[in-house]
Amino acid sequence: MVLAFKDLDFRYGRKTQVFSGLGLRVDSGSTVLLGPNGAGKSTLMALAASQLFPSQGSVSWRDLSPTGRRDRRRYRKAVAWIPQHITPIPGLNVREQVAYSGWLKGMSRSAAWEASGQAVSRVGLADLAQRKSHQVSGGQLRRMGIAGALTHRSELILMDEPTAGLDPQQRAVFRSLIEELCDSVQVIVSTHQTEDLADLYRDVVVLDRGIIRFQGTTEEFHSLADSVVSPREQAEAAYTRLVSREA
Repeated sequence: MVLAFKDLDFRYGRKTQVFSGLGLRVDSGSTVLLGPNGAGKSTLMALAASQLFPSQGSVSWRDLSPTGRRDRRRYRKAVAWIPQHITPIPGLNVREQVAYSGWLKGMSRSAAWEASGQAVSRVGLADLAQRKSHQVSGGQLRRMGIAGALTHRSELILMDEPTAGLDPQQRAVFRSLIEELCDSVQVIVSTHQTEDLADLYRDVVVLDRGIIRFQGTTEEFHSLADSVVSPREQAEAAYTRLVSREA
């Protein structure tokens, strides 16, 4: 199944052009979108999630386009976006907020509630299901966001900088969860961090200043680093080679 961007133009206001004629097709089960801050990663993810709409061109998933009202509801049920900052809803506990995510996507209250129990367990939050959502950690909030996506059976989950600000233990838990998710849903993760690429992702897309600098397998990405030994050093060297460091 393919997430496709075709001839995409997008700008903020009249002067800030982010994309001009961008084309990209993503069909891997697990893809990492790499790029420095300001490269356009979050904007591209928001366009993929139909939170923003292009001024020209199209975005589609399985031939569903969110720009058309007829397809938009089906598109948003299939494609889930988990932003970097997840806002807890006052008064709701973890399971209630997860169930609410399903209800927002068109599920009945009873179906959302039933599915939320399985989703909360799957992300390792069963012991915290009754805790108020504003009383959990940042890493637990992000897992709660994933549980919401699983509740309405998303086919594609978009995650924007999911490990930013997490401590090493939280990062390890999150990496394990991503590995498990990739067996059943497609995942696209945007980040500027190059750790763990070989272990977690099959494909790499490098975005810089609104331009795709690279798209290929993780092995092809690492091969851009000539004489570096460790996978982490390979990833850092390949990334540095592709991305301009100029201000």
